[in-house]
Amino acid sequence: MNYRHAYHAGNFADVFKHVILSRILLYLGEKPAAFRVIDTHAGEGIYDLASEAAEKTAEWQGGIGRLMHLETLPAEVEALLAPYRAIVAPYVGEAMPRYPGSPAIAAALLRKQDRMVFCEAHPEVARRLKETLGRDRRAKIIEIDGFTGLKAYVPPVERRGLVLIDPPFEAKDEFDRIAEGLATALRKWPGGGYLIWFPIKDRGIVTGFYKILEAILAEVRVRDALRLELWIDDIDKMPHLVGNGLVAINPPYVLEGEARILLPYLAETFAVSRTAGSAIAPIRLS
Repeated sequence: MNYRHAYHAGNFADVFKHVILSRILLYLGEKPAAFRVIDTHAGEGIYDLASEAAEKTAEWQGGIGRLMHLETLPAEVEALLAPYRAIVAPYVGEAMPRYPGSPAIAAALLRKQDRMVFCEAHPEVARRLKETLGRDRRAKIIEIDGFTGLKAYVPPVERRGLVLIDPPFEAKDEFDRIAEGLATALRKWPGGGYLIWFPIKDRGIVTGFYKILEAILAEVRVRDALRLELWIDDIDKMPHLVGNGLVAINPPYVLEGEARILLPYLAETFAVSRTAGSAIAPIRLS
């Protein structure tokens, strides 16, 4: 599949990914010690929801557009979504709506002592990211293949932080590249936090990916990981993207409980059929 992000910014998958990202970054910020975010496929930073690409699919209207128009949320859901919604609201509420990607969300949540490394292989996309965040002294923006950057920048000097691996899935071997890059990174930094996003279009492929990840985690003796999935329609019948997943490695201890509150609500909010749903599966290896 080709997941060119300008067409999909702010859709249900973006909201799911960025809500979980925000919860992890908030947890990291609870301790005074500095941490670092390494984003392997950073993108533009901010997306124009009135652009030709965004208007062609209008996916954001069923994602962030729908979420931000909700006036009343269950109290425990609202408490967990409030930081993310506060970041997004000024962008979506503009006369020409925009959506903040993961670099902008990280920049909003990191403190002055924290640092960010954004890898982006496409020159034009990297240029736009520099226009967005290039003046932020906490940020380093490198025009580099994300998996090459993963090898180069792990482990961070702070020894605390999160690696976000979020490829565009333009290549058929993207799952293999994730597994290979992650295995190398985990051998160098087994105690680091990792968040991997992927589309779910073929259950068999995803199941195989999970098995490979379990073998990698067992090899490097990582004991905790969490599988999160969200789908809004019948994955087996839809030709377009209706399901996606995240794997959080060394997640905050509170993340599983938070996900059990958030994911069912997001699935119900973004559902386009009665087959919408979510799944949460801890991976704990002895």
